[in-house]
Amino acid sequence: MLHDPPKPSTPEQRHESRRLQTSALVIIAFAVVLFLLVQARFILISLATAIIVFSITSDVINFIARQRVGPFRIPNVVASLAALVLISTALLILTSILLAQVNSVVVTTLSYTEQAPSAIASLFAFLGEDSQMAILNALRSLDVSSYLRSAAGQASGIMQATVLIILFVGFLFAERIWFHTKLQNLVGDNEQADRVSKIIQSIIHRVNYYLLVKTVISAITGGMIFVLAELFQLDLAVAIGIITFVLNFIPNIGSIVATFLIALVAHVQIGDGTITLAVFTISGIIQFVNGSIIDPMLMGRALRLSSFGIILSLAFWGAVWGVPGMFLSVPIMVMMLVVCSHVPNLRPIAVLLSREGLPETEEMLDQTVDRDLFGQEMRDG
Repeated sequence: MLHDPPKPSTPEQRHESRRLQTSALVIIAFAVVLFLLVQARFILISLATAIIVFSITSDVINFIARQRVGPFRIPNVVASLAALVLISTALLILTSILLAQVNSVVVTTLSYTEQAPSAIASLFAFLGEDSQMAILNALRSLDVSSYLRSAAGQASGIMQATVLIILFVGFLFAERIWFHTKLQNLVGDNEQADRVSKIIQSIIHRVNYYLLVKTVISAITGGMIFVLAELFQLDLAVAIGIITFVLNFIPNIGSIVATFLIALVAHVQIGDGTITLAVFTISGIIQFVNGSIIDPMLMGRALRLSSFGIILSLAFWGAVWGVPGMFLSVPIMVMMLVVCSHVPNLRPIAVLLSREGLPETEEMLDQTVDRDLFGQEMRDG
């Protein structure tokens, strides 16, 4: 029996077929990228952190190079070495302090393992005696000491990551002088290369400004929380202050966790509900004023990110890279916002990521690239 010959496909059918193929390729590419992000997380987290540190160090180099020793300016090579030594020393000191406080938290927490379950369960007394006893039994069944030792072991990997970050930054310095030449050869058009360079400088400027403001606000918040813990004579006052400083770099969630943390420590140590409520209230006020009033005032229009977009970025990078991903979520989102703002086909994404639906314009690009982290002209002499 003869079959009818296949009917030729119409343009609409061919277009639909290409659309389906493109969609399938995009899904496959996303799955592959996600797989690589998870499998190479340690290297990629260290590299992403190194790039951010390198961008900050570049501004430090420009600042040092502008200084004068008598009639002479500091050479760029000397400024580069000085900045690298300063950043490396600061990273190693901060890592050492963090590890020391982790050990302090582990030792102190182990000393409270007996009374902590009863103190925490008492917070749920309003649910009834049966519920309180069920929570108490569940808490007592947890092997807290093994969890703490495991956490302390994982924290020791921070020093390895710090050394790797310093090595990455050093190699980025070695490539720094050839970057513009490579960019011109890669793009093949001097005008387009200058535009790409401006976009990169805009990303660096905004990320650096965000980190500067966030560091100042987090340091003030951590200091105030330390004073609060000292006033109530809490054992982990220094550790709580440092942990609060670190957690405040995680948008939205970090301040909430820090507030509950100091209240929990106060309740476990003192066991007085009134004092716990006072500590929780004062800490919450400090976090709200610094994080919701002063922080946005200092950020201004330099970081115009959508709050919902920040939550999505926080959830995605937290799921992919864990806690380090939460710290890196905002800088990565800033990069996406700036890039999408200057790519016509991606500009709708920038509109969604921006707070008021007003992403960066070409005029704003020219305004930001000429100044560094210290607000000085980057091409100054």
